[in-house]
Amino acid sequence: MIVGMGTDLVDVDRLRLALGRRPTLAARIFTTAERAYCDAQHDPAESFAARFAAKEAVMKALHVGLGDFELRDVGVVRAASGEPSLVLTGKAEALAAERGVTSWMVSLSHTASTAIAVVIAVG
Repeated sequence: MIVGMGTDLVDVDRLRLALGRRPTLAARIFTTAERAYCDAQHDPAESFAARFAAKEAVMKALHVGLGDFELRDVGVVRAASGEPSLVLTGKAEALAAERGVTSWMVSLSHTASTAIAVVIAVG
């Protein structure tokens, strides 16, 4: 059963600018593993933008807004095949449990200018 669905679109250059202006922003938003993965990419901003979109999409799927959990509480991880999945911790994990979420479906995509994430909370 679908508990919630969320989608988000992020402008890559806007996020690139924000990360450049605020050196500590990446550490506040992204997990250590996400930062390591993105920093290893040809254009880290594209991968960061897709992961930021996923975090926002999770909020929408949980029917909450900014400030209801730390963005770092949602992590995007990749299987060896490249398939993305979500790992929730902290308050995000607690909110998902309260709503009966037992698993997540996530799809990420990006171009040089735009990143998108679609997230489905399954219960």
